[in-house]
Amino acid sequence: MNIENSLKELGLSNHNIGTSTGSKYFSNGDKISSYSPVDGKEIGTVSTTTHEDYNKVIESAQSAFKYWRTVPAPQRGEIVRQFGNKLRELKEPLGVLVSYEMGKSFQEGLGEVQEMIDICDFAVGLSRQLHGLTMHSERPGHRMYEQYHPLGIVGIISAFNFPVAVWSWNTALAWICGDVCVWKPSEKTPLCSVACQKIIADILKENDLPEGISCLINGDYKVGEYMTKDKRIPLISATGSTRMGKIVASEVGARLGKSLLELGGNNAIIVTPDADVKMTVMGAVFGAVGTAGQRCTSTRRLIIHEDIYNEVRDAVVNAYKQIKIGNPLDQSNHVGPVIDKLAVDMYSKALDKVVEEGGNIIVEGGILEGEGYESGCYVKPAIAEAKPDFNIVQEETFAPILYLLKYSGPVNNAIQIQNNVTQGLSSAIMTNNLKEAEKFLSAAGSDCGIANVNIGTSGAEIGGAFGGEKDTGGGRESGSDAWKIYMRRQTNTINYTDDLPLAQGIKFDL
Repeated sequence: MNIENSLKELGLSNHNIGTSTGSKYFSNGDKISSYSPVDGKEIGTVSTTTHEDYNKVIESAQSAFKYWRTVPAPQRGEIVRQFGNKLRELKEPLGVLVSYEMGKSFQEGLGEVQEMIDICDFAVGLSRQLHGLTMHSERPGHRMYEQYHPLGIVGIISAFNFPVAVWSWNTALAWICGDVCVWKPSEKTPLCSVACQKIIADILKENDLPEGISCLINGDYKVGEYMTKDKRIPLISATGSTRMGKIVASEVGARLGKSLLELGGNNAIIVTPDADVKMTVMGAVFGAVGTAGQRCTSTRRLIIHEDIYNEVRDAVVNAYKQIKIGNPLDQSNHVGPVIDKLAVDMYSKALDKVVEEGGNIIVEGGILEGEGYESGCYVKPAIAEAKPDFNIVQEETFAPILYLLKYSGPVNNAIQIQNNVTQGLSSAIMTNNLKEAEKFLSAAGSDCGIANVNIGTSGAEIGGAFGGEKDTGGGRESGSDAWKIYMRRQTNTINYTDDLPLAQGIKFDL
């Protein structure tokens, strides 16, 4: 699992690539360097997108859309199938790059590429099932139905924590729907985006398809603003913080565009007296420390019934003693670094704040130093006993900090604690009590977009729609009928008679 060999396999020996449509590169902006949080070394550089570059990309995408929308959906699915097969071939080197550039464990890096493969498989099947409804008309001799057409250009703004998977969730579905895509990845993980763009660009070239079907732009938030303000892009899919999402929603809404928002999470696991403690520990620990606590679905809060509080607390604390922190490409390690020193600073301030508010840290945090930790981005997963109304508990801290909260009485009390935050992404309950599980899943239960029973908050399958409510943005990606956001709905009525009756029985005689 050598990073240099992986880069070579991915065709990234020349790293200076920033803005592209297929084999054409418009790289006239300032250079940005990608540094690995694993060892602090520079991996490569990319060029940022100027406004002139951006307009060339959009023109290429517009031209490609005029052709791509006319290609039958199953044929579009064939291109996605080829993309998925190429990802299978390059799963290991791409997984290494994800792990090294972002900092998540190699197993999680492989898992992220597998998500890309899975969504390709899902999309290929879906390409033969894009459907509308047929309705009975109130007028005799009329047929009424609805169908879905491609939207046009889909703008994708993705975050560093899933540098390739979230893009693929959007593109695989958008492509089979007949859309073309322009991707603005996180400036913290630009090489992952370049690798993906090269893979799909090769496939488009092999199939003699327009390069503008898949486009890449690189840079900071200013480059993202090009898309959010651009009326030529009917849909913006944005993943990131709630603060960012509100800005995107405002900009896109002002021009009456569509937004698909996947924003912050403050996810909880409720642990009832009927929970399986061993299962609870597994779900809670992976949820809290996986990706160094930098998943939008990471477990932030563990809401434990007072009758088993001590037992669960002690079991989780003992499990934390077994966690190994280090180079994520070493598969004996469970936790790698956080993304950068800004994330380290946020982590440290959160621990200070929980103590200031009266919390009790029972698994000490801290920044790791010395051999193997030279990047300064390795931190210890921490656990704090806290109260639900602490300000810091109400916030989303993108770091491996788990808050233990105690509840008493019926499960409704725990559900109320869980729901009493502004975010609404993922939630879970650990119980073997059927009534408690059903209350949690009822309309009066969890207010999150994802609600699990005897599963943790982290690790969603692509078959279900992914997304959340409240400050999480309300968007849905991936499975189920999430494809509909990438298309425009059209209602059609056909009159096959010699008369022209009006709806609602209206008379209009000439």
